[in-house]
Amino acid sequence: MSSDAVLAEGDSCSPELPELPELPARALDKRELRGLVDDLAGRPEVWRKHVAFSADERHYASLYRDEYVDVWLLCWTPENDTGWHDHDVSSGAVHVVAGELEECNPRIGGEHVRVRVGEGTSFSFGPEHIHRLVGSATSSVSIHAYSPPLWRLGQYSISDDGVMRRVSVSYADELRPLDA
Repeated sequence: MSSDAVLAEGDSCSPELPELPELPARALDKRELRGLVDDLAGRPEVWRKHVAFSADERHYASLYRDEYVDVWLLCWTPENDTGWHDHDVSSGAVHVVAGELEECNPRIGGEHVRVRVGEGTSFSFGPEHIHRLVGSATSSVSIHAYSPPLWRLGQYSISDDGVMRRVSVSYADELRPLDA
């Protein structure tokens, strides 16, 4: 992953950034995270300057991180695929601010569930959620929030005969399909 901003806890991208909405001093649930990404999506002055694209890797920027929440901007092309993953103990929310993503959820013994998430749409999930995200439109941009902040993620492979395996990875590692 290419990054233009990796921040220390409690930092914001720059001093001139508007404040985040007032956040409780505790972990946020998935409903609150969805409200946060929806709010930030409507405030492009917070994230627009971090938008950049690469054919080789997903570009991302850390917009905010403290002990309770982690907020990221991700830029996607159709070549970008996270592979199957979970967010360990974190709940999350995603708001697509430009383009379109495809979210896939694994289904054992059947076709995986695929949902197109278009511009202006958001969704949230709990820590039990396993999915993969793919940029399904050129120049797609999304805002992601996690609580508690990401530290570890689970990355999965699914063999041709349906066996699923999990590998624990750092939140700083770029997610890519393990079976690619």
